[in-house]
Amino acid sequence: MASAGAQPRRGKLRIYLGAAPGVGKTYAVLSEAHRRIERGTDVVVGFVEHHDRPRTEVMLHGLEQLPRREVAHRGATFTEMDTDAVLARRPVVAVVDELAHTNAPGSRNAKRWQDIEELLEAGIDVVSTVNIQHLESLGDVVESITGVRQRETVPDEVVRRADQIELVDMSPQALRRRMAHGNIYAPDRVDAALSNYFRPGNLTALRELALLWTADRVDEYLQQYRSEHRIRSTWQARERIVVGLTGGPEGRTLIRRAARMAAKGSGSEILAVYIARADGLTSASPKELAVQRTLVEDLGGTYHHVIGDDIPEALLDFARGVNATQIVLGSSRRKTWQYVFGPGVGTTVARDSGPDLDVHIVTHDEVAKGRGLPVARSGRLGRSRILAGWLTAFGAPALLTFAMLTFDPDVGFANDVLLFLVLTVAAGLVGGLLPALASAAVGSGLLNYYFTEPVHTWTINNFRNVVSLAVFFAVAVAVASVVDVAARRTHQAARLRAESEILSMLAGSVLRGEDTLDALLDRVRETFGMESVALLERADERAPWTRAGSVGAAEGGRLPLTPEDGDVDMPIGDNMMLVLCGRVLPAEDRRVLSAFAAQAVGVLDRQRLLGEAEQARELAEGNRIRTALLAAVSHDLRTPLAAIKASVSSLRSDDVQWSPEDEAELLGAIEEGADKLDNLVGNLLDMSRLQTGTVTPLIRDISLEEVVPKALGGVPEGSVRLAVAEVLPLVAVDPGLLERTVANLVENAVKYSPDDKKVLVKASALAERVEVRVIDRGPGVPDSDKGRIFEPFQRYGDAPGGAGVGLGLAVARGFAEAMGGSLEAEDTPGGGMTMVLTLRAAHGRRPVRAEPPAPHARQRTGA
Repeated sequence: MASAGAQPRRGKLRIYLGAAPGVGKTYAVLSEAHRRIERGTDVVVGFVEHHDRPRTEVMLHGLEQLPRREVAHRGATFTEMDTDAVLARRPVVAVVDELAHTNAPGSRNAKRWQDIEELLEAGIDVVSTVNIQHLESLGDVVESITGVRQRETVPDEVVRRADQIELVDMSPQALRRRMAHGNIYAPDRVDAALSNYFRPGNLTALRELALLWTADRVDEYLQQYRSEHRIRSTWQARERIVVGLTGGPEGRTLIRRAARMAAKGSGSEILAVYIARADGLTSASPKELAVQRTLVEDLGGTYHHVIGDDIPEALLDFARGVNATQIVLGSSRRKTWQYVFGPGVGTTVARDSGPDLDVHIVTHDEVAKGRGLPVARSGRLGRSRILAGWLTAFGAPALLTFAMLTFDPDVGFANDVLLFLVLTVAAGLVGGLLPALASAAVGSGLLNYYFTEPVHTWTINNFRNVVSLAVFFAVAVAVASVVDVAARRTHQAARLRAESEILSMLAGSVLRGEDTLDALLDRVRETFGMESVALLERADERAPWTRAGSVGAAEGGRLPLTPEDGDVDMPIGDNMMLVLCGRVLPAEDRRVLSAFAAQAVGVLDRQRLLGEAEQARELAEGNRIRTALLAAVSHDLRTPLAAIKASVSSLRSDDVQWSPEDEAELLGAIEEGADKLDNLVGNLLDMSRLQTGTVTPLIRDISLEEVVPKALGGVPEGSVRLAVAEVLPLVAVDPGLLERTVANLVENAVKYSPDDKKVLVKASALAERVEVRVIDRGPGVPDSDKGRIFEPFQRYGDAPGGAGVGLGLAVARGFAEAMGGSLEAEDTPGGGMTMVLTLRAAHGRRPVRAEPPAPHARQRTGA
């Protein structure tokens, strides 16, 4: 038993994470409570809401439920969990539903997860529930998918701190069936839920979010466990393939080989890593590394840059740190005689990898061709500093000698040596190694001639003075070398920091997609202080150069037309060149310039692809409109023409004596058919001009109530039920095209719907769009045929006789897309087909956001 005053252990939190409302979280929690009671655990229900679901309510039987606390607010009474009652009861396990719930004003805590924190601090284990859409970090993502902004959220960290997280999942089809059968919401709320929040696309996206979030949490648990237990061996939960890059051309072969290996198993990852030496010396080509980084990212992998002096050890540490299962290396490029310096990276990695890491040595075209020696990129101190160093090397010792001889300070020979040593260090700090060596030589000579007995001669009588001068020179040289290396390393660090800042800025702009080609070239010009920059390209080696893009300084400057016109040229492949005018760049600047060049090509390719995509879209748009025009001419014009012809033929018939009422009816049919023809021909002419780009659809903001009722004139009276609310936002459409679209959808639905079932036409608002849904109770269409029914001249197999030639839906989709909307087919719960016409909401009036149906109302009227 714990001693008095000891802090109780913190309770454990278990969370059932749901992919969407209604997947069975509460049912699973109550099942867990019954299992624990059967094992003899003291379990109470702090708060569970069964939402009037019979199966869930039954699960509460046999469980101890603590009474709820009533909170009065604005004349209404709300019930919340009584945290004090749970603490007083002090069970081993408390079941508390809805972790993200917001308590009524006046409650002890604002959020329920804060109540649960109190229970955990008191040592009570808690089992709770939450849906993925209630996580705070996913609020914007969920809103963009469903159009619903979640008002009740819980910080991600609260859920991540849970000791156990169990995903409660269900396929969208199964969840919608549960909804249609009334297992989740009351029947009067089912249609609204299925047509808004619980659409198949929304549920699929929420399910993916839940699975990905849970998978990330599992990875965190695994890494934490391995770290706590100091497990360095690889656990092959899934394949992670590390590709070791040297910056040589063989890297592309290795990356592609690893990609083929990863494709053989689902969920495999590729991690390409380049290990640079900590001393900054490297023979890797920055241009080649940039190409390989692009390649590995295009293949779905990630690129990593690691610093390490021992390359095999650093590579193995990285592989074990990411829990890799395989390492892919290239065969050594060293020549035979170079193996005298060691076995090589590949052999060392394979020897030290152990049984948990598979090492693949891949052959390539560069095997045994030699790697060359690393070249030190020494920093430059600048002309002014070098000149000052030489002046210090020769002038300062002379001035010191003159001062000491003039004022005759008797400081002793040892102090004289130290004074000259200070000047040598100063020369090294200012001008580097050579001025420091010169200062040491001059100082040694002056000390020997003026301050060593016998003076004014080059001979030295005292052996101790010989030792002093020798030590002085040796220390001066050593100090000068160290100072020179430090100065150069400082310069290198400053330069590399500047380069990293430039490359980081460049990478950020790449990821955000901000740069146009001209903006990027202008950044190159400003970065390197050039007069002008041009990106030249040619079709082949014999073709002339042309400018893909160029920029010049504000005050002007020559723009290069060929590589020979510039002061610096950076080849990018065989037929592209980045050319700069203004000055000759030092060799070390070309590393950063190569990164800019590679990005320039990427930006150019992206711009061209966007242009080609736009052209393809315009061509597809034109083809779609032509199809809709032909379909409308051959299909929709026939009906009014047939009515007009029948009426005229009847009036001209001599066999029948028509009464005035009959003649008026026939003339009315002729007039109505003529009006339909006039409206339809006008719309078709507008669309034909749209195809040629001479006119755009007559888009204006209108209410659905102005258009949708008119579209029902061509169907039998009483066959359609219209449910379009007045509170819906205006839509930005062409009224004529919208009328024809809805008319075609309604006529098609009436053809297939049973006589005793009315077609329902309803509308709802969702985010920045409005949906018109035409719902029938016909036989429906299998998923495999849903795409085909929108193709011209397609009729479903059991179409009734005289149902047309199968162009109505093709015309409807063409008109819908011409207005910037879309038309899709969905299954009607319980049988049938639902056509979903999505339209853009007008900007002048914000749509009413669709909320998920309230599962219950937690209030009752006060006494």
